[in-house]
This record gives sequence, structure tokens and C-alpha cells, in this order.
Amino acid sequence: DEPEAFVRTNVLGTFVLLEEARAYWRALPGDDQRSFRFLQVSTDEVFGSLGPTGLFSETTPVAPNSPYSASKAAADHFVHASHHTFGLPTLITNCSNNYGPFQFPEKLIPLMILNALEAKPLPIYGDGGNVRDWLYVEDHCDGILEVLLRGRVGDKYNLGGNCECRNVEIVDLLCAAVEERLPAAKNPAMAAAGLGSYLELKKFVTDRPGHDRRYAIDTAKIGRELGWRPNHSLERGLGKTVEWYLENHAWCEEVQSRGYRRERLGVGGKE
Repeated sequence: DEPEAFVRTNVLGTFVLLEEARAYWRALPGDDQRSFRFLQVSTDEVFGSLGPTGLFSETTPVAPNSPYSASKAAADHFVHASHHTFGLPTLITNCSNNYGPFQFPEKLIPLMILNALEAKPLPIYGDGGNVRDWLYVEDHCDGILEVLLRGRVGDKYNLGGNCECRNVEIVDLLCAAVEERLPAAKNPAMAAAGLGSYLELKKFVTDRPGHDRRYAIDTAKIGRELGWRPNHSLERGLGKTVEWYLENHAWCEEVQSRGYRRERLGVGGKE
């Protein structure tokens, strides 16, 4: 709907941060200057879309297909250029889809959980066949810390969960996880809707523009060089995530009180 926002935040915003960091870094005394790091958290979306096989590695050429991913790729280029031109000690991490506690409810996993609890439709883009690699947020944080502490300056590292899954399968797994913790038969919202299974809430909707078909991350480099690997299987991570949203209704209500009611964002009001 408004791709210019991505240019302002991801391109110009990153450039401003780099310039401020460079000025700060240059003014540091020797030891502090040597230990300083600028880490850019990027995304696997910059690599474009994969076919049914293959993985994104750190040497995969960037080929963004949406304004958002193009803006992230541009930001990565500016980070690399700041290291190459000015010597700024930079690092880049490209991660796969994050999920877990405190995720804004417009995103797939919290949206499905919260809608299921209220017996609202579970909207799935297109045919639900888009494949993503899912990374539990705590594993991502651990990976970022490893890169900050021990990553090679000027280099980049891919962080993935080794949990490839189609979107429609994610929804099915979430329905099962919610059912295990709050059976549909005991959910007043489901009873009021006359439904006996969370799976009955699934609804396929118009695909979003620039929706890449498949992403998958090769984590061999960070595993080999830094010893990092994700600790959460998809089943374990989804279970912990469902439990967190079940136990934190107040947080969910608070973030939605600012005007967002789980509608689809970025389509100019055209559903």
C-alpha cells in the first residue's frame, strides 16, 4: 500500500544509523574501537524465491521481489559498503521467519492463535503452499549474540530454524496445539459459532503481492564457525508460543487497543 515507508526506514534509516555509528566509533579510544560492532539484522527475503529444492547460503545472489525485500537488500549493501569503504566493523545476519512470544498479532502464527481462540476465520494466503523456514525467537537471539561476540568482522551469517513448513501445515499444527491446551468443545466462542473443530475456521484468501513461494536457509556456516544451532523443534516452539498467548491476554489486548484489530495490513483497504 505504501512501499515508500520501507525506503524511509530500511534504506535511509540504516544509512543514518551507519553514519552515526561511524562517527561514534571513530571517537572511541583504541580498545573500545577494536571491540565495537555494528550488526545489521536482515532477512532471507533479500535472496528472492527458491524452487522446490535448494537452500539460501551466504553467497546466494540477492534477488528481492518486493519493495520490502528490496529495501532490506539495499540496507545490507550500505552496511557492506560502510565496512569496505570506511572500515566500520560491521556484521550482517540474514534470518528466516521468526515466531514466539511478544510477536505483533498481524503475523501468521499469533494471528492464527488469537483468531482460533475467538472462533474467528483463519485467513491463509493463496493456496497455503508457500514454504517458510521457522526460527524460534530465543534461538534467533542466541545466534545474534554469537555473531556479535565471535563473528568475523565484515562477514555475514545465515540464521535459520531448520524447520521448513508450508503455511497451511503451520495452521494445522497450530490448530492441534490450541486443541491440546483448550479443546474446541470447552471453548465458549467455538460453541457460540456452532463449530466443533478449530480446523473448520480455515479460510483461503487472495494472495498478497510479491509473495515468494519458498525460502529455506543453509545454516552450515554459522554452525561450522561459531557452533550455533537452533534448540527448538517446530513442535516444541509452537507449543511454547501457544501457551504464551494463552497466558498473556492482557498484552494481546493492550497492543490491539492502539487501533489494530487483526485486519490484513498493506493492501489499501482492498481485501
